[in-house]
Amino acid sequence: MRTKPHAVVMLRRNVTHIVRDPTSVFNSVVMPIVMMLMFVYVFGDAFSVGVNYVDYVTPGLLLLAICYGLGSVAAGANSDMSKGIINRFKVMDVSRGAVLSGQVIASVLINLVSVAAMLGMALLLGFRPSAGFLDWLGVLGMVVLVGVALAWMTVALGLAAKSPESAGLVAVPLIMLPFFSSAIVPAEMMGTGVRQFAEYQPFTPIIETLRGLLAGSPSSGDVVPAVLWCLGLAAVGYAWARYGFTRRA
Repeated sequence: MRTKPHAVVMLRRNVTHIVRDPTSVFNSVVMPIVMMLMFVYVFGDAFSVGVNYVDYVTPGLLLLAICYGLGSVAAGANSDMSKGIINRFKVMDVSRGAVLSGQVIASVLINLVSVAAMLGMALLLGFRPSAGFLDWLGVLGMVVLVGVALAWMTVALGLAAKSPESAGLVAVPLIMLPFFSSAIVPAEMMGTGVRQFAEYQPFTPIIETLRGLLAGSPSSGDVVPAVLWCLGLAAVGYAWARYGFTRRA
């Protein structure tokens, strides 16, 4: 009964911090749209992917949009721990679980705004999905599941960083990982070593699941590993974040 209102307060606090930070808004919403314009208009004609390039690249850029907002999540988690805010919360008897879950839920809400903006821009550029109602529900569920998993991992990485400045960089590997998946071009178009990495890294089945759902033909061969990867990352991130928070608080 006590954790729920505390979590709502922490959620409102974290959303306010993100909205008032121009850098966070740019990285979460504007930068992914810039990337979409660049890939569709600058590089799109260079890739032969068998379909309209905006149809191919949009699912990958949706995941990239989620990843671009992670730096502010890591920096926020570390800043709370480094600047004494947590000690004040302890005096105020604020639930520890609410502090972390507020970061994660705020990140997921920003993800939804970013993904909606990306889809709007993609539609303006000619993206024409074939998804039905259930497929769109699947897209929403996958976006939320990926957002939760990556947010817990990012909070854990942020708590493990030495300073808020270095925490902002710990999300860089998560931002780079989509470029080594099937997000931009099919994995079979890559060199041998990179192709094998792209085929077996977690983001590829997640992107292929989004691509299948938006095309109205999801494959269980992609959905099952995508869900398992998300659940695994969320479990590891949650346990790691709780351990880091307990150790430092």
